[in-house]
Amino acid sequence: MRARSTLIFAGLAALALAGCGNRRVLKPLAGHALPPPSYGSGYRPNADQLLKEPSQARPERNVDVRVRSEDRADDPYDLPPEH
Repeated sequence: MRARSTLIFAGLAALALAGCGNRRVLKPLAGHALPPPSYGSGYRPNADQLLKEPSQARPERNVDVRVRSEDRADDPYDLPPEH
């Protein structure tokens, strides 16, 4: 019975912690600044733009190589081991 109550308590604690997330605008800490812009560039991104992944980090795939299951063709280089 004690193990069951411990499990219930752990589940309730996990639910309580999951609900305490806060969404707000990101700002640098007091006394700190965002990184300086690149040399020669006047563009200075804000914190949200710095956290967004560039498209090259996770490219989208627009064409599937295989759309259905197909038998493989014979591969002349798929040789059994020598021994």
